[in-house]
Amino acid sequence: MKKIFKHLAVASTLAVASLTGVVANAAGHGNERYVLVSHAPDSDSWWNTIKNGIALAGDQMGVEVEYRNPPTGDLADMARIIEQAAASNPNGIITTLADYDVLSGPIKEAVASGVDVIIMNSGTPEQAREVGALMYVGQPEYDAGYAAGLRAKGDGVKSFLCVNHYISSPSSTERCKGFADGLGIDLGNQMIDSGQDPSEIKNKVLAYLDANPKTDAVLTLGPTSADPTLLALDENGMAGDIYFGTFDLGTEIVKGIKSDVIQWGIDQQPFLQAYLPVVVLANYHRYGVLPGNNINSGPGFVTKSGLTLVEKFAGEYR
Repeated sequence: MKKIFKHLAVASTLAVASLTGVVANAAGHGNERYVLVSHAPDSDSWWNTIKNGIALAGDQMGVEVEYRNPPTGDLADMARIIEQAAASNPNGIITTLADYDVLSGPIKEAVASGVDVIIMNSGTPEQAREVGALMYVGQPEYDAGYAAGLRAKGDGVKSFLCVNHYISSPSSTERCKGFADGLGIDLGNQMIDSGQDPSEIKNKVLAYLDANPKTDAVLTLGPTSADPTLLALDENGMAGDIYFGTFDLGTEIVKGIKSDVIQWGIDQQPFLQAYLPVVVLANYHRYGVLPGNNINSGPGFVTKSGLTLVEKFAGEYR
């Protein structure tokens, strides 16, 4: 375990700007190149952990890694990026599957061209098989939402607001739907399209809670929506009084958990979602070995009692 943390400490000095084209030559290897394509816009800092994950894996495995994404989060743009990545003849592509209808075609074409693919972060193991990917590494979103709903139900929650900052991605809606099903209620109009502008998110949360003052809980889907929601609850005086759960972790989320404003954060371990596919692909291409099962990186619930390491590495590796 100490050895793992030693690697993490060394890797924390890597600058995000140097992630594209990280190369390290291991003896007898180092010719493999892998491209990770995400659906995240440039504005979403949560994905810095993903970038740290591939940087460390590339360094340790002695392979070249690249991170590519649509700057605005446009999925049609992402589909083109996958096509471009495949045309560059990498040894493998690691990609999210945020919308099966939009992205399955380019992924299938990449597989047909001879590029090995691993699906990470979004999508499902079943969808990964359908597009011909080697495996899936991530958190089944509906299952995570459902587990969160069951937990909240046990805590007495009967109604909620789901702040969806990426509603164009079906996987984000699965989180809200799973939460509602875990509570045993209809999602209905309890999910709002908040957009990604912090001020807009804050105002929409304030407006919803003003119009629905008996709402028991708030569910956010990551730092992009959680951080402005924290500001909204501080402004309307509900911070610490309304039940608050969130997906993912980040600096402000950790502070919220520590101060008892947020009850829990769901950790899908994005570091592993980027790190493990690089390791799997490198060993597959070198030695022909491949795990027999998909890898679920989450969900795990982080509460105040388990913050020591999370707080230390939040925004970098957690």
